[in-house]
Amino acid sequence: MKKTMTTSGGNPIGDNQNSLSAGARGPLLMQDYQLLEKLAHQNRERIPERVVHAKASGAFGTLTITHDISKYTKAKVLQKGTETPMLIRISTVAGERGAADAERDVRGFAIKFYTTEGNWDLVGNNTPIFFIKDPLKFPDFIHTQKRHPRTNMRSNTAAWDFWSLSPESLHQVTTLMSDRGIPKTLRHMNGYASHTYSLINESGERFWVKFHFKTAQGIETMTNAEAEAVIAKDRESNQRDLYESIENGNFPKWNMQIQIMTEEDAKNASFNPFDLTKVWPHADYPIIEVGSFELNKNPQNYFQEIEQSAFSPSNVVPGISWSPDKMLQARVFSYADAHRYRLGTHYEMLPVNRPLSEVNTYHADGPMNFSEPASSDAYYEPNSFDGPVEDKSFVEPPFSVDGDGYRYNHLEDSDDHYSQPRALFHLMNEDQKNQLFGNIAAAMNGVPREIIDRQLSLFEKVDSTYSAGVSKALGL
Repeated sequence: MKKTMTTSGGNPIGDNQNSLSAGARGPLLMQDYQLLEKLAHQNRERIPERVVHAKASGAFGTLTITHDISKYTKAKVLQKGTETPMLIRISTVAGERGAADAERDVRGFAIKFYTTEGNWDLVGNNTPIFFIKDPLKFPDFIHTQKRHPRTNMRSNTAAWDFWSLSPESLHQVTTLMSDRGIPKTLRHMNGYASHTYSLINESGERFWVKFHFKTAQGIETMTNAEAEAVIAKDRESNQRDLYESIENGNFPKWNMQIQIMTEEDAKNASFNPFDLTKVWPHADYPIIEVGSFELNKNPQNYFQEIEQSAFSPSNVVPGISWSPDKMLQARVFSYADAHRYRLGTHYEMLPVNRPLSEVNTYHADGPMNFSEPASSDAYYEPNSFDGPVEDKSFVEPPFSVDGDGYRYNHLEDSDDHYSQPRALFHLMNEDQKNQLFGNIAAAMNGVPREIIDRQLSLFEKVDSTYSAGVSKALGL
């Protein structure tokens, strides 16, 4: 008989798959201690490098807004003609700091915009979707991408066991195993904020938004064999390419685009628009051009400016906000908490993280508080001593929340985990499909047959030729 799973306090767990949310589509409830414990514990599993996204390259640049989207947002950073300094950090997800760059992996795409209204951070990937849609599963998923506790090696079995038991992962798995799974360079891939955010205009109207960053250099990728040849000679291939390109004045650029959905559209959409495993069809929600950014300055000290950089979706500015996306809501807590642990309580005082605008908080003491010594009678709030005060003009408009607090089964929120991977599969030509089949077969080396069969049954639900192609590549 199996033991009952518990919290670290010994309390039995009734559901380890679904977060507590107000209604099936969220938002999440802070009373979900089980979720907070899992995320907080994960942030403390490794020291001192990042638990995920440990290997990265970074550079500074400028965001320039060239189109008028003021009807959607009042954010000063997104007004036509505005130029904003920025920092980008592009990473692999699974590998440690010494891992090779040219590995098949999702790439993190984290951007910090130093706006006049404070820092705005977008933390995304080079894919518009992700493997899961409920953050309660995130620490478990990351465990499957790390080293086996006994062998101390990466485990194909763990990865495919988790994916085959999580049909919502099909869209991302198909993307990762496709020809786009290994970008040739960081300059030749797109970036996405991935999550659904919101924009708020001067009238207090809210719009749901997806942010896209399309490479102006074009998409270029590598096969497994090409990547292996690169790794054999250069484990820092992406770092070298980005650094040398900028040093030589060949400044890479990305075009910034958005998709917009009204609150009414979201209520009537045929899919959950806050589901991180889904994309918004461009035919229904067309691309809107916003501007572009250029990377034009390398860091002077990698540790100080890239390793100590800290990005969190908790950093938003007036006119930009969050959504009921469950993964986003958890990351608003989790990312900032990871930085407090990894860098110190006052990590945003570090030069690379410090905003250009004035900072006025009542945070007290704690490690690494290196602000100028000062004392005041206004060390709490509210106070009668002219300390900083709230400004009601920055209060966001309300958004409706409907539903009972419950651990809603995220697999029942939308039974359709197959149509979007199917559409992606049908976009591939024969060569791309054959690469997909071969890449999956290679990644299944050593995986037990019952797990392979379970995954093949998911591919079958996408398209029979998908499962047949993988089966043939496996020699089954």
